[in-house]
Amino acid sequence: MTTAAAAVPFPAVAVHHQHRRTSTTIRTSVSAFTSSRAISRSRLRVSNGDSSSESVAASGEATSEADRIVDGMDFGELCNEFECISSPQVESTARQLARDIFQLRQGNRALGTFAVSVTYKDPVRSFTGRDKYKRPLWFTDALQNPTPSVREMVMLSTSLLRIRWTVRGKPKSFAGALLAGELIIKVNSEFTLNQISGQVIEHRESWDLSASSPPGQAFFWASRRLFATVEAGRDLGVLFKDLGSRISPQKDSSDDIYPDPSGDPTKFFQTDDSFQRDAYQIALFLAVVYLVFQFLKITL
Repeated sequence: MTTAAAAVPFPAVAVHHQHRRTSTTIRTSVSAFTSSRAISRSRLRVSNGDSSSESVAASGEATSEADRIVDGMDFGELCNEFECISSPQVESTARQLARDIFQLRQGNRALGTFAVSVTYKDPVRSFTGRDKYKRPLWFTDALQNPTPSVREMVMLSTSLLRIRWTVRGKPKSFAGALLAGELIIKVNSEFTLNQISGQVIEHRESWDLSASSPPGQAFFWASRRLFATVEAGRDLGVLFKDLGSRISPQKDSSDDIYPDPSGDPTKFFQTDDSFQRDAYQIALFLAVVYLVFQFLKITL
């Protein structure tokens, strides 16, 4: 009797054990899946340990931050029921400009973002042409390890983008760092965009130095004006070079070689164009002197 009574609940126990086994199997599979994900994450962390991966991670972090800001923007109504007044290229340009700011890109920045004849203007410098965006930035040229951050990014209209950002850093020169300390430069950038291509056709910048010390403000303006003077000299050099190539187009050097008038076939004469070269050099020298005079007139 005892044996029979004990045998009755056994099937139920077996069924309950079977459910426990199934549940255990599911938990084991989930645990194994979670462990494999944890292992893969740990492998990713290990593989990102070298310096090159850290730089890539930093670049990716800046890109993700730029994308996060752009994703939260309102680009207005691109199209209504009658016509399209803008294009998705405007949003793409906004993303690229934000990435350039976060990474302080120079030289290798995406020039396709700017129109060929884009115009730039700030309180001390202005120019036309996107090729000049290849040149070094003042921030990376004058400051040691400058740190940018974006405060605001908004579309004022379907073609006008405003980015307010801040750069912090100390001057590279020892005397400048000692006297000026850390510079805090609040930048207000406004970009006028072509509503079809999305390219920048006009770029305006202004700076707010109120958060920097008086010596820091003096260093900024003096350094910035000197930087603008040097860049203007480079602009004049390029201009004179282009003018020279247009005035005197390339021609065959044999056109300047003439036979000896005495009739000796073994002797030839070549015309001297040193006067033209001297004229270009004198004009360039006078332009540089004029720029230096204007710079001293402003600063003194």
